[in-house]
Amino acid sequence: MRILLTNDDGIFAKGIEALHDALRRHHDVVVIAPETERSAVGHAITFLDPLMVKPVKRNGAFFGYACTGTPADCVKLGICELVRPLPDVVVSGINLGANVGVNVLYSGTVSAATEGTILGFPAIAVSIDAFESQDFSAATWAALHLLAVIEKRGLPLGVCLNVNVPNLPREKIRGMRITRQGHLTYQENYERRIDPRNRVYYWLTGSVNEVENSPDADVQALADGFISVTPIQHDLTHYAMLAELKQWGLNDASTRLHVAASR
Repeated sequence: MRILLTNDDGIFAKGIEALHDALRRHHDVVVIAPETERSAVGHAITFLDPLMVKPVKRNGAFFGYACTGTPADCVKLGICELVRPLPDVVVSGINLGANVGVNVLYSGTVSAATEGTILGFPAIAVSIDAFESQDFSAATWAALHLLAVIEKRGLPLGVCLNVNVPNLPREKIRGMRITRQGHLTYQENYERRIDPRNRVYYWLTGSVNEVENSPDADVQALADGFISVTPIQHDLTHYAMLAELKQWGLNDASTRLHVAASR
């Protein structure tokens, strides 16, 4: 397959290099990634400033294109302008740090994959449950395995796979578990500091406060030593609430307000 590969840790991160090296043995890979780390930027896109792109070498050979934008920018620009012929699939990762629970909404890694689905392409996001890792073998294996399945079976329009891998040697991974987005809360605060020019600044910090322990939750799957595979979509509508909202009479109230405003 032809793969558009990106990440949010930046084009010089070890995770994207490991995934690129594994993928190119079997697929045609085009890398377009942020020139610097853009973690936790969510699904931000750039439209108030121009995007700059430049070729990048790693280990003396052409590696891919560095973009001044966000992960979602990289995918949008790649599909709209740079990648020809068009890719068969978008892959984002390997990210350092698990993207589970509410982190899915903040993640630039996951947002790059969901941007692919918005544009009509199947996509996967791959993260490892560690902020420092030298062993990406389990994560690259998971990506290759899932791509083989996607090549055969496809994905529904608008759906991507959010994949999270325990920070364990491949032989100690217990398998894959199909999961849902779990509940994860943080105790957060801002540390107040003063810089050398006597200016006050704040740095966000915190720790995990509560973790859902249901076996079908992505957080628990990681804790149990399983690769978590969660199908996600960009449609945020709470469909179960639609029927209840219709019972609130809001449609009728809106009609009365419109009539009153027109008098």
